[in-house]
Amino acid sequence: MSSNRPVEYRRKPRVEWRHLAHFIGLAALLLGPAAIAHAQDAANFVAQNGVQVQSADASSGGWHVVPTVQKGNVGKEMPQDHSQFPQLKGPFTSPEQVTKACLSCHTDAAQQVMSTIHWTWKAYEPATKTLVGKNHVYNNFCVSPISNEQFCTVCHVGYGSTDPNKFVPFDHRSQDHVDCLVCHDQTKTYHKIPFIGGNPAMEKIAVRPGCGEVYGTDKPYVEPEDLAKIAQSVGAPTRYTCGQCHFYGGGGDGVKHGDMDSSLLNPSRAEDVHMSPQGLNFTCQECHKTENHNVSGSRYITDMMINDHQFMRGSPHNTQAASCVSCHGQTPHKGNDINSSIQAATLNMHTRDIACETCHIPEFARGGLPTKMEWNYATAGKLAPNGSPLVINDSHGWNTYWGVKGSFKWAEDVVPQYHWFNGVERWMNIGDKVQDFKNKDGVVQLNAIEGSPLDGKSKIFPFKIMRNNQPYDTQTGILAVFHSFGFDKDSYTMNYDWQTSIAAGMKAAHLPYSGHFGFVKTDMYWPIEHMVAPKAQALSCMQCHADNGRLQNIDGVYMPHRPKDHNPWLELIGLAAAALALVGVTLHGLIRFGMWLRRRH
Repeated sequence: MSSNRPVEYRRKPRVEWRHLAHFIGLAALLLGPAAIAHAQDAANFVAQNGVQVQSADASSGGWHVVPTVQKGNVGKEMPQDHSQFPQLKGPFTSPEQVTKACLSCHTDAAQQVMSTIHWTWKAYEPATKTLVGKNHVYNNFCVSPISNEQFCTVCHVGYGSTDPNKFVPFDHRSQDHVDCLVCHDQTKTYHKIPFIGGNPAMEKIAVRPGCGEVYGTDKPYVEPEDLAKIAQSVGAPTRYTCGQCHFYGGGGDGVKHGDMDSSLLNPSRAEDVHMSPQGLNFTCQECHKTENHNVSGSRYITDMMINDHQFMRGSPHNTQAASCVSCHGQTPHKGNDINSSIQAATLNMHTRDIACETCHIPEFARGGLPTKMEWNYATAGKLAPNGSPLVINDSHGWNTYWGVKGSFKWAEDVVPQYHWFNGVERWMNIGDKVQDFKNKDGVVQLNAIEGSPLDGKSKIFPFKIMRNNQPYDTQTGILAVFHSFGFDKDSYTMNYDWQTSIAAGMKAAHLPYSGHFGFVKTDMYWPIEHMVAPKAQALSCMQCHADNGRLQNIDGVYMPHRPKDHNPWLELIGLAAAALALVGVTLHGLIRFGMWLRRRH
């Protein structure tokens, strides 16, 4: 927040147990059993689910479902001039040959990659004691990779079968199926092709109509890759290589996250002060520090309330933190004189209850590209007169209807939705029933967020809320997994038949299907953490605390004119007490003045 006057702010009392622990010396006694309980939770989970769980960071309580991370020889730090290495001269007739050449020097790199969420698509969430990750939770974009893997693995760091109808599970793949080029390409020509298991084109391949953005071309076909040229041009990951997946999540540029799209390749300083060449010109890994190919920061595990310095960058407790506090600390606002110091102190009071992103990301999707806000599967299936899927664009050229997906709503410069958030999300896992995740309005919460102004663990955080209307089994209540993409007869993009595609998807997910389906509204929360504006563009006091301000519907924040922040009787008593005090002081003053006059005479 930015203003020249203190913020009118009222925080409800919160119990700070850590202060009590500091005074009575029980911290060690309390933390020891908690750590043991965390480990026991994970051990029990492993025993029941047959997976190996390794602590990502003992201090943060984060866990990942991974094999043992290797810390061996991965070669010198990038970038090196790989054009001089004879093993990369080629010719290469398959991408696996490139990987074998890479592993001849970077001997442990593949094992490291295969231990990360980028490979497994799995993580263990200790707060809810559940598996999360793409294959385990629902989303309201393409719903689930299950039965759609040959398309979805276009954003996987590995190679699979090139047969569109044959998916090879990740844990069945050998080390030479790790895709080194997808992260390390510097030519900006390397693309993984949909429907062939995350492989690049080794021959000319026709582009499926409407999917040019995913294929990385505006032509009706893609040419085979020059793998030797790309292998000789590798370097450290860039915003471009990270963005090829993260900018295009959900099926298109800017569709999913809202705060990540291709405008971040070269953003203005006003769009992102960290990534802009006119700002700090950060790469992604400047914040998402990486060790042994394990990238810090997780969509599924958020450290919301940071209680000490262990999360600061460079701390021996947690060098991998990826948050604002990691670099800026818990008192980021500084002053140069008495006035600015008072203002800084006032703003620093807010950091206990308000996430940095809330004030410093005033809007998302503000780089000139829209983000998808609503999707309605129930309207899908309409065809144009020539029999192809119907396509409708609005006056901006934004696609508002596509027969294979349904109807959409897009938006730019979106003001986030704000909620108290303690870092815990209750994800709806594959096979869960819609009635167990409905809110008071009957909308299914795919990842209900938790938080309260009174729990001592939450901060007000900004979100994009994505909405859909998607199919579910009306008899069992299970949210449907359906076969969206493929060249086979069961794919919705081929038959436009919900009955068939749902049956195929539920079978692939090993779920029962009654044969009866309907549609249910769903919400999904996406934390807003990128597109950080310069401090001069941070929110002002009145943008939050004025009538109908941004935090109008947030409990635990004082709004001067909000009725629920006022108790008429209490205020009347206060005014009466103040009036009586004024009368008393006045009378006392008059009496003293009268006595003074009397003494003079």
